Amino acid sequence: MTARVAGNDYRSLTPPALGAWTPSLRVSVVIPAYGDQEKLDLALAGLAVQTYPAALTEVIVVDNGSSPPLRLPELRPEGTSLIVCPTPGRAHARNAGLSAATGDVIHWLDSDVVLDRRSVEAHMRWHHAAPYLAVTGYLRFTPARLPAPEVVAAADDLAKLFEPAEPHAWLVDLVERTDGLTANPHRAFSLHVGGATSVNAALLAAAGPMDTDLILGQDTEMGYRLAQAGAVFVPEPLSRAFHLGPTMRMRGKAPIDRVSHAFVADRIPSYRWLRSHPSRQWKVPYLEVVVEPGEGTGREGPGYSYDEVRATVDAVLAGTLPDVAVTLTGPWGRIGTEGRAPLKDPDLDLVLIRGHYAHEARVRFVDEASVTSAATSAPSAASRQPRAGGPATPYRLRLPAGWVPGDDTLARLLDLAGDDGYGLVAVLLAEGGQDGEGGAGSERMIVAARLERAAAFARAAIVLEEGEDLDDAVEDTFGVVWVDGETYGFASEPRPIVGRRGAHRARIEAEAQVARLTRENERLRGQVTRWRDEAGRWRKSAVELRREVGTLRKELAAARKIVQYGLLSSVKRAITRRR
Repeated sequence: MTARVAGNDYRSLTPPALGAWTPSLRVSVVIPAYGDQEKLDLALAGLAVQTYPAALTEVIVVDNGSSPPLRLPELRPEGTSLIVCPTPGRAHARNAGLSAATGDVIHWLDSDVVLDRRSVEAHMRWHHAAPYLAVTGYLRFTPARLPAPEVVAAADDLAKLFEPAEPHAWLVDLVERTDGLTANPHRAFSLHVGGATSVNAALLAAAGPMDTDLILGQDTEMGYRLAQAGAVFVPEPLSRAFHLGPTMRMRGKAPIDRVSHAFVADRIPSYRWLRSHPSRQWKVPYLEVVVEPGEGTGREGPGYSYDEVRATVDAVLAGTLPDVAVTLTGPWGRIGTEGRAPLKDPDLDLVLIRGHYAHEARVRFVDEASVTSAATSAPSAASRQPRAGGPATPYRLRLPAGWVPGDDTLARLLDLAGDDGYGLVAVLLAEGGQDGEGGAGSERMIVAARLERAAAFARAAIVLEEGEDLDDAVEDTFGVVWVDGETYGFASEPRPIVGRRGAHRARIEAEAQVARLTRENERLRGQVTRWRDEAGRWRKSAVELRREVGTLRKELAAARKIVQYGLLSSVKRAITRRR
C-alpha cells in the first residue's frame, strides 16, 4: 500500500534513520555546468564520498557549451558521465541530463554546490517512504577561498572549510512561517530549487521537463507543475550543502523579480497577485470548466443542446472570474460540411455550438474519441482529461449543460476550495426520483457539479488501491465537501448577461450615487453639528433660567417672611390698643 500524505503534511511519513537502513532505489545526480571547472571539481569531490551506495548512484555532468570544454577530474564518483548540450541555457542542459538519466530519483545539483557527505542519503530515505516527493536540502552561501578537491573529500565537516556562510534566507523564512510547509501547502512548491532538490523520476515525467521558454524562474515553474502532478514537498535539514559564492538573487533581487514575474505570471496561476488585470487571458488558466452534455439532442443517449450550452458557457465567460477556459467534449469529428437541408440535420445543435464558439479563444472543442482512447490506455490519466490549459491548470469544474452560474459563483467556489484546501467541492444542483418526481421506492437521481483540484486528483491516482473509488482517495489526501448549488448562485434558467459597457455604466452610476450620498451625508453631518450647537445654547440658556428662577424663589421667600412679619406686628399693635 502506498503511503498517503494529507495536503503537504509529510510528517505522517517515517523515513529511516541515517546509516540504519538498506536502500534500493537508484539516484541520478544531474549537474548542468558552464565553465568554472574548479568549482565543478569540488562538487564532484563532495559526491565521491557520499554515504549513499555508489552502486545505486549515477552522476551526469552536462557541459552547456563551455570553452574550453569541461573535463571529468580524477576525484569523482564511479558512475560519472559527461555529456554535451550545445544549446545555451540551464533548462536545456537540465533536460539533456534528464533524458540521459536512468535513476528512480532525479537529484538536481548545481555545479557550484558542494554536498555534505550524508546529503544524498538524507534525501533518498524520504523517497523510499513515498513515491511522490520532492526533497530540498539546506544551502549556505560561502565567500571562502576554494580548497583543493582532496581537502573537500577528506573533510568530516564542510563547515570547517566554508564557514562563515549565509543561509538561504528566503527558504528558511518560508519553512519557518509555514510550520515546515505544512501550514500553507498551496505555496510549498516554491521550495523546489535547482541547487539541491531531488524528485521522484515518475513524478517528474508526469510534470514534464524544464520550460525552455523561460528566461528565469524555471525552478519555481517546475515546482508548480510538480505540485499539480501530486508532489509533496519536504525540507530536509539533515541535507546540508555549501554554495560557492552568492546566488544571482542575492546579487540583485529587484531586477531578477522584474524579469521572472514577466514570464511566470503566464504559467503559475497560484501567483494571483501577478494576475491583477481585470480581463486579460493567460497561458495557463486558473480554472477549466468542462461543460458536460445533458439529456439534449444527441442521436444516442445524452447530448448537447445549443440553448443549454450557450446559457452555461455565456454565464461562465461573463462572470467575475476572467481567468477561465471552457472545454466542450463531444463528437465534433462527425460534423460534416453544409448539406442541402441544414435545418433537418440531426447534428444541428452540435453545428450551432461549434459555429457559435469557433472563434472564442477561451472555448476549445475536444473530440470524445480522443478522450475515450486516453481513458482506455491510461485509466489514471483519464480522470484528468480533458485539460484546456494542460496539466498545470489547478482547478477543473465539471458542470452539466443548462446549469447557469451566477456572476460571482465560480470565484466563491474557488475561495472555498482554496481557503479550506479541499480536493473536491461537490455542488448539489438537483435531486429527485427517476422520473423527476422523487416518488416512493424510486431510485434517487442526483445532478451535481464538481470542482476538482488537479493536485488532489493526481495524488489520489498515485495512492489509489485496486477497486477503490478515486473520490475516496481524494477524501483521504485533501478532503471532500458538499454544498448547495442555489446557495452558491446556480440556476437552471439563463440570466441576462451584463456587457462591459453596461457594467461600466453601472459602475459610473454607482460612483455618482456614492458621490451624491457622500455629499448628502456631509450635509446631514453639518446639520447635526448645527443642531448640536443649538442644543448646547439651549442647554446653557436653561441653566441660566434655572439659576434666575432659584434667585427669584429666594427673593419671594424673603418677601413672604417680611410680609408675614409685618402682618404679625400690625395684629399685635391692634390688640394692644384695644386693651
